[in-house]
Amino acid sequence: MTATVLSALIPIVLLIGLGAVLKQRAFLADAFWPQAERLSYYILLPCLLFHGLASAPLGALPVVDLVATLVLATGAVAGVVLALRPVLGVDGPAFTSVFQGSIRFNNYVGVTLAAGLFGAEGVALAALCNAAIIPTVNTLCVLVFARHGTARLNARGVVRQLVTNPLLLGSAGGILFQVFGLSLPPGIAPAMATLGAASLPLGLLCVGAALEFRAARRWMRPVIASSVIKFAVMPVMTLIVARAFGLGGPALTTALLFQVLPTASSAYILARQLGGDAPLMAGITATQTVAALVAMPVVLIWLVP
Repeated sequence: MTATVLSALIPIVLLIGLGAVLKQRAFLADAFWPQAERLSYYILLPCLLFHGLASAPLGALPVVDLVATLVLATGAVAGVVLALRPVLGVDGPAFTSVFQGSIRFNNYVGVTLAAGLFGAEGVALAALCNAAIIPTVNTLCVLVFARHGTARLNARGVVRQLVTNPLLLGSAGGILFQVFGLSLPPGIAPAMATLGAASLPLGLLCVGAALEFRAARRWMRPVIASSVIKFAVMPVMTLIVARAFGLGGPALTTALLFQVLPTASSAYILARQLGGDAPLMAGITATQTVAALVAMPVVLIWLVP
């Protein structure tokens, strides 16, 4: 397991590092990175999730147990973070960043690593994980922003944020195709597969370009708190729930993998849009991305039977 995890991580580390170097060296215009991230978030990654779920042989996978494990574990950890709110010593906007850093995950890293570990089965399992966690995480985060962010959301605003999420729409579309036994027209499936494949390297380059450590030095306590919850509490809670459902094999490994992923750079965008603490969110994202290079193999080696 150690060699497999590390060999799957190496290309991810290299692409993230390349993104950071390209940004620091100004090889590309600064305006390129927000547009590349927008392309990945709204077009490429939804295509990957849609195609993965629409075409995956889900009948051979423990769909119900995997989805239940991820949803219940994520909800339980969210409850822990909310209970810790009085002792964190941060204001409302900063708390939204701690909350996102504790439960949000980086899709690009997860799908790439799952594919490297388990091939086509890994892509299918990753698509299922996304379908389970994306609605759960986005619902919880939007509700926390509605309560603690400066841009107060009413019920209509909460619903709008959820139903317009491109990752949620892509996952839901793929699930509907599975449920109704639909198939993509000739030529469309290869095109969507190609677009989805492009999301992985471009997304990882954007992760590297978005690394920002200055805010992490200013906010050590909330950065450490969210990272401990993400890399310790979340995977342990997931393992406990998974054992209750009897989940094992590649499904368990993929579930633990997704629950120990660092926070996505999209969390920074959401923090800016909904009144969170965006500089703190950038610091949490940068710190967790680097820490994950050690935390992910350690957690998988330690927790996977």
